[in-house]
Amino acid sequence: MEILNGFTTIVLYSYAVFIIGFFIFVNVFYFSMYTISFGAILTYLRRHMFCDYRVIFQSELTPPVSILAPAYNESTTCIESVNSLLKLNYPTAEVVLVNDGSKDDTLNVIVKEFDMVKTERVYIPTIATKLVRGIYVSRKPEYKNLIVVDKENGGKADALNVGINVSRYDLICAIDADSILEDDALLKVAKPFLDDARVIAVGGIVRIANGCKIERGRVSEVRLSNKLIPSFQVIEYYRAYLSGRMGWGAINGLLIISGAFGLFKRDIVLKVGGYKHDTVGEDMELVVRMHRYCLENEIPYRVDFVPDPVCWTEAPETLKILGRQRNRWHRGLLDTLLIHKRMLFNKRYKVLGLVSVPYFVFIELLGPVIEALGYFAVGFGFYLGIVNFEIFLLFFIVSVIYGVMFSVSAVILEEISFHRYPRTRDLLKLLVLAVVENFGYRQITVWWRIKAFWDYARGVQSWGVMTRVGFKK
Repeated sequence: MEILNGFTTIVLYSYAVFIIGFFIFVNVFYFSMYTISFGAILTYLRRHMFCDYRVIFQSELTPPVSILAPAYNESTTCIESVNSLLKLNYPTAEVVLVNDGSKDDTLNVIVKEFDMVKTERVYIPTIATKLVRGIYVSRKPEYKNLIVVDKENGGKADALNVGINVSRYDLICAIDADSILEDDALLKVAKPFLDDARVIAVGGIVRIANGCKIERGRVSEVRLSNKLIPSFQVIEYYRAYLSGRMGWGAINGLLIISGAFGLFKRDIVLKVGGYKHDTVGEDMELVVRMHRYCLENEIPYRVDFVPDPVCWTEAPETLKILGRQRNRWHRGLLDTLLIHKRMLFNKRYKVLGLVSVPYFVFIELLGPVIEALGYFAVGFGFYLGIVNFEIFLLFFIVSVIYGVMFSVSAVILEEISFHRYPRTRDLLKLLVLAVVENFGYRQITVWWRIKAFWDYARGVQSWGVMTRVGFKK
């Protein structure tokens, strides 16, 4: 028994020291990425402060874009979203809305609102997809750039592949049907393609629309939601996009372009086979596959990120729906990393193999498990007297205080760069929530991500029911 107690003491104390070292390493890495992101944002602001996007709008060299919007049970938000897309400031763009076998009246709502009729257009499945039941166009000339495709349900990836097959232009913009883009969003996200011929994909920032005032497919007034769950997500999005993806884009190590808003070269997407339909993380998996294709074929390329062209999306407002979303995201991350596991620490893949993939494996993927075990080891060890107060205090500082610091820093970075929330009380609320989220909300998200491992092992492939409230007027 004494040997067992001695072994338990060694294990708990050793893991407590390990978890502290892990948190210190993670925080140093986060600080490095934050510094890179801050520099990249300053560079972006300097370059674009005096940029006249009217020149891009009027130029004959600006490439046309096909906007792909998959829709499944989106009757509450699809009209606002389509109106938003049709009103974008862009010289030549078509909107391809793909109804993925919706069980609600999404198709009827669209057909009625935009006076659509079924055509005899032949569907050519360059990428294999589920059956397409019909292609619709509007009888009204003001909607001549709108195409609606009705198909059997096959999931978001299959719907996007249908959109790719139907699209006519060299650049394809993948968005969610519940997304609202700002007027000049497409111009700004297309600019890197004009600046650098090597660019094959560009991601744009996504922001939370909950609480905002929506009028005629546009965000007319930016406000923070009165509910806690969407407000917490605003801070998470700040960390993910401004403090994360901006830095990864600067070193050409960006593995994720949000499915809510991304622009891609169609020929590269076709060469890699389009979206993979048997994974719930199809957006990340496609980007990683594009990276691999270019690196393995020694094609000069860049995957970029721009922080200014805003896509507004409706965030989950309940813990139940949010938990399903985060569970799905983590399952998608796990699946993608397993599919491309040969990239880990493989110098052939340069920044991706030596930095990006290891980060996503050991920090993003396994981090929740390590963190949860750390709570148990340090808390239980302190209770038994194995872990002294100094170790316990150090654990609290590196796990909580640093989390607060980076959340607050992300809010401040947003405020000094883009200042999207004009009301002082919204800014103050975000700063308070940046502290509060570390006491409860963060631990709940850790549990959701741990549960994702169990669901993945059970073969769960579903997205889960994502009930939407719809954009409020």
